[in-house]
Amino acid sequence: MRRLTLALAAATAIAVAAPAFAQQPAPSTAPAAPTAEVQIPRGVFFRGQTEGQILSSDNLIGAKIYGPDDKIIADIEELILTSDLRVEGVVIGTGGFLGAGEKRLGLRFSSLRFGPDGKVTVPELTKEVIAALPAYERRKPAKTLLERATEKAREITDRSMETAKPTIDQASETAKEAYEKAKEATKEAYDKAKEAVQQPKQ
Repeated sequence: MRRLTLALAAATAIAVAAPAFAQQPAPSTAPAAPTAEVQIPRGVFFRGQTEGQILSSDNLIGAKIYGPDDKIIADIEELILTSDLRVEGVVIGTGGFLGAGEKRLGLRFSSLRFGPDGKVTVPELTKEVIAALPAYERRKPAKTLLERATEKAREITDRSMETAKPTIDQASETAKEAYEKAKEATKEAYDKAKEAVQQPKQ
């Protein structure tokens, strides 16, 4: 009985220790092998901003528009593009406070005057004209805050998974190997305990 108790205790101890094998940290990875030189496709990318180019975040989206009295009268909120992606105009927001009571108008791009300091003016945009113009109408409703947040969350998840995939795969493989070793050790201890039980008493 004592021999059987000791054998069963040994088998139990190994079975309890099995999760510990799976929780062992992954071995350090070997230095990455040198990668082949990447061929950059021609005619696809820009190296940097050139003299004749302007960036929408600097000079268009969010830019303030000055009226004929040299006072800020609106700000640019969106670009209007043609089917071949040429900038045809802008959508501006005027009046209101923090978006409440704001009126949105569509302006042709040719009506914008860009000063040497980046200042944007529209001499024709008087208060009377703004009051008389109908609000700009969209063919499709704008994306809701929830839709934008969902798209951003998916973008972050996709990028994170792409970055973490090699580490996850390695950890999964290490855990699988540790599990197999623990399973073999437990089976061996069980077989020994079974043999001890079946041995005839002296």
